[in-house]
Amino acid sequence: MSLANPKVGFVSLGCPKALVDSERILTQLRVEGYDIVQTYDDADVVVVNTCGFIDSAVAESLDAIGEAIAENGKVIVTGCLGKKPEQIREAHPGVLSISGPQDYGSVMSAVHAALPPKHDPFLDLVPDTGIKLTPKHYAYLKISEGCNHRCSFCIIPSMRGDLVSRPVDQVLREAEKLAMGGVKELLVISQDTSAYGVDVKYAQREWRGKSYQTRMKALCEGLSELGMWTRLHYVYPYPHVDEIIPLMAEGKLLPYLDIPFQHASPRVLKLMKRPGAVDKTLERIQRWRSIAPDIAIRSTFIVGFPGETEAEFEELLDFLDEAQLDRVGAFAYSPVEGATANALPDPVPEEVKQERLARFMEKQAEISAAKLEAKVGTTQRCLVDALDGELAIARSMYDAPEIDGLVQIQNGFMAGVKPGEFVDVEIMGSDEHDLFGEIAFDD
Repeated sequence: MSLANPKVGFVSLGCPKALVDSERILTQLRVEGYDIVQTYDDADVVVVNTCGFIDSAVAESLDAIGEAIAENGKVIVTGCLGKKPEQIREAHPGVLSISGPQDYGSVMSAVHAALPPKHDPFLDLVPDTGIKLTPKHYAYLKISEGCNHRCSFCIIPSMRGDLVSRPVDQVLREAEKLAMGGVKELLVISQDTSAYGVDVKYAQREWRGKSYQTRMKALCEGLSELGMWTRLHYVYPYPHVDEIIPLMAEGKLLPYLDIPFQHASPRVLKLMKRPGAVDKTLERIQRWRSIAPDIAIRSTFIVGFPGETEAEFEELLDFLDEAQLDRVGAFAYSPVEGATANALPDPVPEEVKQERLARFMEKQAEISAAKLEAKVGTTQRCLVDALDGELAIARSMYDAPEIDGLVQIQNGFMAGVKPGEFVDVEIMGSDEHDLFGEIAFDD
């Protein structure tokens, strides 16, 4: 009997929620004795976890599948694009298996069929935290699947279904294991973090001898007991979001909210099937800042939505001026197959969409530059992500990994800092996106 374990290659595409799906599949593969390898040549079979949210993501996923077939030949496909198997089969009829998101059982069955496991319980050990695709010091914590909203530009519910919340005690136990495994920062993710627990009527569960509701505020209170940075993503702007702002003011949560506002014109928001009370949104932002003055608000917006007029786009620019958001991303509207927005009249010409996107980003760059410049002269608590020559690359509490800015520590190597360490950095400069500073040495 050969001593070599069967080997699986893995390609993970898409958002952090898909990344968590990949981590679960990889963990199960290791539990069953499979080796995870880094090259097509070393793999006996390749799993591709796809994204299918927008056209460019579909193209990237199909390209990745094609590359895996060309380089290896034995390919199993899963993920959001797996909800459209006919599209995959048309482009790549030779794939071994296709399954949708979160369908871990189908993926494992396909792997078993292509490459039977050879598990040795005395040798194959997996850490309690499972296999992670992030650095050791931060991790994504997915609290639910699916979404109950039907935004006209989005097809996520057709791919991932309606909201299904994980039991709060299960989530807190996972977070506790991550903390024990050395994780310093938790990034809480879902399709709609604010709606957590609504599907189970906020059922109560016990953790560490205390009862917690399956609700966003209660979850945050439990996570605050673990001593990690806790960062909230994909927070839908429900009124009860107000309840967690005091936790930020008390230092129990990072003063950071990721809320995808999407637009500021009430008519466009109605076409998007999004909340449209923009004046109330601005009032709430002011109220949040009165409670937690250091709060950083990041958001995403869509420009060039079907029917968007120049006046409505100007409303969006005015909103940026008033809201003074800390971190902002924007996308020119792109039709997504299956989205109801495709049927809306008066599509915006592509050149107009791109021109508006450029104006939007120019406006936000000015706001971002001013906000970062105001931090020059302050001392910021930062988490080190990596070393780059003489520099240490870190993030402040206002910066999520891979989507926000960085803090470049000029004397990081000389100071002997290591990834995963917290350090206090004196900020000496800034640009539109990043901060620059040094670690102060005692005289």
